[in-house]
Amino acid sequence: MRKWICLIQIVLAAFLVSRYPAMSVLLLLLIANAAATLLLGLTRKGIAGMAVILLLMVCMLLLPKEAVIAANIFVCISTLILLIEWLQQWNAAIFCRRNLLTAGGIFLVVFLLAAILPYVKQPEVQKDTMENFDLADYTGTRQEGERAKIISDNGEALEERIRLISQAKEEIILSTFEFDADTSGKQVLAALMDAADRGVKVKILVDGFPYLKTMWGNPYFLAAAQQEHMEIRVYNPVRLWKPWTLMGRLHDKYLLVDDTAYLLGGRNTFDFFLGDQKGYKNYDWDVFVSCKESENPSIVQVQNYFQSVWKQPDSRPYGSGLWKWNPSVKKAGKELKQLKQQIEKTHADWFVEEDIYEKTVPIQNVQLIANPVHANVKEPTAFYEMAEIMKSAESEVTFHTPYLICDDWMLQKLKEVCSDGRQVQMMTNSVVNNGNPFGAMDYHRYKGQILETGVSILEYDKGVSYHGKCFTVDDHISGIGSFNWDMRSAYLDTELMLVIDSQELTMQLRKEMSSYEADALRVTGKDSYDLPEGVTPRPMSKKKEFRIKALDLLGGWARFLM
Repeated sequence: MRKWICLIQIVLAAFLVSRYPAMSVLLLLLIANAAATLLLGLTRKGIAGMAVILLLMVCMLLLPKEAVIAANIFVCISTLILLIEWLQQWNAAIFCRRNLLTAGGIFLVVFLLAAILPYVKQPEVQKDTMENFDLADYTGTRQEGERAKIISDNGEALEERIRLISQAKEEIILSTFEFDADTSGKQVLAALMDAADRGVKVKILVDGFPYLKTMWGNPYFLAAAQQEHMEIRVYNPVRLWKPWTLMGRLHDKYLLVDDTAYLLGGRNTFDFFLGDQKGYKNYDWDVFVSCKESENPSIVQVQNYFQSVWKQPDSRPYGSGLWKWNPSVKKAGKELKQLKQQIEKTHADWFVEEDIYEKTVPIQNVQLIANPVHANVKEPTAFYEMAEIMKSAESEVTFHTPYLICDDWMLQKLKEVCSDGRQVQMMTNSVVNNGNPFGAMDYHRYKGQILETGVSILEYDKGVSYHGKCFTVDDHISGIGSFNWDMRSAYLDTELMLVIDSQELTMQLRKEMSSYEADALRVTGKDSYDLPEGVTPRPMSKKKEFRIKALDLLGGWARFLM
């Protein structure tokens, strides 16, 4: 019976490989398992586990052809089942069930400790960082000839990406936390593949955590990786044998084209952030910068930063050349080429070069604020420099952040920003509106302490999670990027904020920010509001209330990881 099950599994796995490249891994394991069955003469042992794998494979046949995540999960589960069964085939006492459970429990405890303990203590800002910070670097004329505009609309954000990619002649660099093969993700990927076909060098950098969910074994990304002139790397891929690096993630989001223009902000590359598709949305920001007429182009700062991450030992190549023979990869590549042609027909205006003077405003100074790029716990350089810029305000500071998870030092810096008579206003998601359950829990618990810093709080409560990260200082400094006001952004992740000196751009950003603030809830106390006419806070569902209480009880200790 076991031999027949092995044979059927191999046949089904071979068929599924044509749909899901990740199934190639399972196919090799099943062949090895069948060989072991024949060599060792096993007939009855382990049939239950093998039957479970067979049932899962039948389920995979019934799923939609693009159920890549389900396929990846299935491969992991099946691999685990095979591993357990192989151990059970051996009758050595060391592999008895009790010993396996004990060893598994010890491994889990050691793994969690190794993953968490390195991040318990947060580093302080170093003396060199303080001495090297010079406020004069962020003001005055340094990038004469550069122009910029704010992009607040998701549809425009996708359009501008496709336009920039289509106009590239030499090099494209895309860095993003998450890249999905959904509607907008495929459109961007199709445009990038077309650019590679034109001979443009394309480099894509993604984070290793969402890579597991959206890219590993995905035929569309594997097809792109086979392209000449296309290279994809994964920052800090999840490696279970190195748990002490698991928490350090790449959170940067930018698109660089040649030496002429770039986008930088907080948008990931998928439907939540790009395009006008129906369904769940996040509101966020990009800033578009044109460097065509600049003798000191600010894009060089972002290029140098990218190279520092790209060359990190933690940035690993993606997509072996072996995948190009996989049927699903070939099919995905053809589909992406056809998609590019379809986009050109249905959105011809996306490929028309716009009048840069009509769409943008002049800027005088652009400086990039960044965290260290290694995957370990980090010195909070980005937060420190951002706070120092805010402290330079003569009258007012406004900043937006989707989440607020601050330790005592961060709250002290915010208190300093709010001192000396400055009017400081922050907008964040209300507890009900917050899409991050840990962010909602922490804000609910520490809202009173945040108010004690002197900051005025507005809560966005319109039902769509607000994901924007931006700030303005007086009437001429603006900042847009990926930095959330939480301990993860301060100490764990790579983060960027682009700081720009321009009255026109700051006015543009403030106008866009005000459109969100107009209907926001103005906080007057931990549980009280000054509400605009006709506005009432959205009620919290019982489900969310229970989740917040549970996280507060079980996960409050881990806020330094959130």
